[in-house]
Amino acid sequence: MDTPDVFTITAHDAATLESWVRSTSLQQGQITRAKIILALSEGMPVMDVAAAQRVSRKTVHKWKKRFIESGPEGLLDQARPGRPSVIDAEIVNRVLTLTTSRIPHESTHWSVSLMAKYAGVTTWQVRQIWNAADLKPHRLRTFKISNDPQFAEKVVDIVGLYMDPPDNALVLCVDEKTQIQALDRTQPGLPLAPGRIGSRTHDYKRNGTAALFAAFNILTGEVIGRVEKRSRSKEFLAFLKQVERQTPKDKEL
Repeated sequence: MDTPDVFTITAHDAATLESWVRSTSLQQGQITRAKIILALSEGMPVMDVAAAQRVSRKTVHKWKKRFIESGPEGLLDQARPGRPSVIDAEIVNRVLTLTTSRIPHESTHWSVSLMAKYAGVTTWQVRQIWNAADLKPHRLRTFKISNDPQFAEKVVDIVGLYMDPPDNALVLCVDEKTQIQALDRTQPGLPLAPGRIGSRTHDYKRNGTAALFAAFNILTGEVIGRVEKRSRSKEFLAFLKQVERQTPKDKEL
């Protein structure tokens, strides 16, 4: 058993280390080192300190020595000597090729550990390569490409109509969104108040679905909307009549 020797620290250093222990933003390693020094200063044997912090006695002696030499500053992470690690170009190419051209059969997308396994590299190397190439396999953005052979020509015509409409013309930009869930909360929410955030109940009740028709006035930015229970030609024509009634004849929509 280790015989505890006399080890004292100043009140200022003790206050610094105690603030580290209470911190919620410092790295866990730095907090553990502070706990080691504080425990030693209270007379706890090295073996007990090592067991309490789940480290080896060698580690306890290491940080005790660092603290004696440099105080709290000695417990901070230090830059490692030597040149920074360089990842071989072949490794970079292998990881990038796998990331962009293949999907692992056991998952829907690449993870750091999976890529490290397939590419035969470390997880650190995978992270460095992905960060440098701004690759985020866990994120996905959907898109749709039209199979209309005249798609490009139609886009040109529509954009040209918006940019240079005919004189005294009524230009309509209309769209619909169907299957909107009509949800309502089971209880009224509590409003925002000084010292209290607004809140609402987690529970809701379903009131079926609705269809939203909307027209955008390109000239004024006004939006004309209409909500219907169904989305058929009947409802769509009724909406167009509403748009016509609400739109002045001398303005474009």
